[in-house]
Amino acid sequence: MRRHLLTLAGLLGAFSLAASPASAVSEPSWAQTGTAYTDTLGGGQGLAGRADGSLLYRGLASIPLDLRIKGWNHIGDPDIARGHVFDAYQGADTATSKMFAVTTPAGKRYEYVHPLNPGEKLNNSFATVSPDARWLVSGEWGEQHRLQVFPAPLLNPSTPSTGGDLKDAGQITLDKPVRDIQGCDFVTDTRLVCASNDATGTLFPEIRPLLQVDLPHKLDGQPVTGKVKSLFALPQRSVCTGTFETEGVDYDVTSGTLRAQMIPPGVCAVATAVYSYRQVTD
Repeated sequence: MRRHLLTLAGLLGAFSLAASPASAVSEPSWAQTGTAYTDTLGGGQGLAGRADGSLLYRGLASIPLDLRIKGWNHIGDPDIARGHVFDAYQGADTATSKMFAVTTPAGKRYEYVHPLNPGEKLNNSFATVSPDARWLVSGEWGEQHRLQVFPAPLLNPSTPSTGGDLKDAGQITLDKPVRDIQGCDFVTDTRLVCASNDATGTLFPEIRPLLQVDLPHKLDGQPVTGKVKSLFALPQRSVCTGTFETEGVDYDVTSGTLRAQMIPPGVCAVATAVYSYRQVTD
């Protein structure tokens, strides 16, 4: 009898080992839950969720006059962390620096200027802050093998308290190249989602894909390698024909809602589509 019990236990153990991979829960996927629209001039460059669930939009009309006079003629996809609004600015093609503006909950704005390093592109497409509010991630245009990392102005004690120069920290080196990233946002401490305007289909099968970047650990200011994969193609739907343009992306950790923007072509470009997603388990 004992031998039969041992044999049965062995069979059950073997069955359990064989079945475990098949019974593993698959990683959640993103399902579209809605579509909204915003004025492109005032909100077509990016968006960020506030603590109360409302959305902050940025567009060309969002650039304050005093910053335009200083030469900052482009604003990117923003982020909000601890009530502070982070905006990414860039200047003309001859610019030798890029700038991040941080507006406090009290409405005070401070400017942090990053002089370009050798080989660094002037583009400043977006700003996103790590969940611990210590690190600011941004990116350049074109084909890139990295995301840039800076101490988060004001929130990281290593930065000046009233604006000034901003030095970079250890970058995120990507295991696969990406192209024309318009915005990124943190989903967790170790995962970002990024909206790409790449329409070539040469780096990923999808056209204008939403990408996922996984980190081995949360950012700590040291160099780290991110693993990139494409999740799905962002929608390109319009009654107008022509070239679409991917813009900002935002993840609301409270509601679990992911939003991504797409500017339609032609005369339809006056309104930017904002697509909403939620994670579902297959």
